Amino acid sequence: AANSEGIQKLLEAEKEAGKIVQKARTYRVQRLKDARAEAAKEIEEMKEAKNEAFKAFEQEHAGSSDQTSHRVEVETEQKRADIEADFAKNRAAVLQKLLDVVYTVEPQIHRNARLEH
Repeated sequence: AANSEGIQKLLEAEKEAGKIVQKARTYRVQRLKDARAEAAKEIEEMKEAKNEAFKAFEQEHAGSSDQTSHRVEVETEQKRADIEADFAKNRAAVLQKLLDVVYTVEPQIHRNARLEH
């Protein structure tokens, strides 16, 4: 009887230990779920903060982008006008030089050519 009672106590202790282990596992799983949920929440908050910062940066620099593109457009137009003015100014002189080179031909015998008699 004492032997049976000792075995019974061991079985009850084993059941109790199993319950404690199961409770610890459940607690651990719940802690992992909570940690994941908290991490996801922090990630979402950080994402929102970064999006807001980006939108603010974009708004701040959007005006300067328009100003820059306008400035580049004005500079380009000025350079184009300068090139057209230079073209108009030098057109006649360049054309005359080309015509002089084409029409002023001095025939010469090539230095490697032999005169045959």
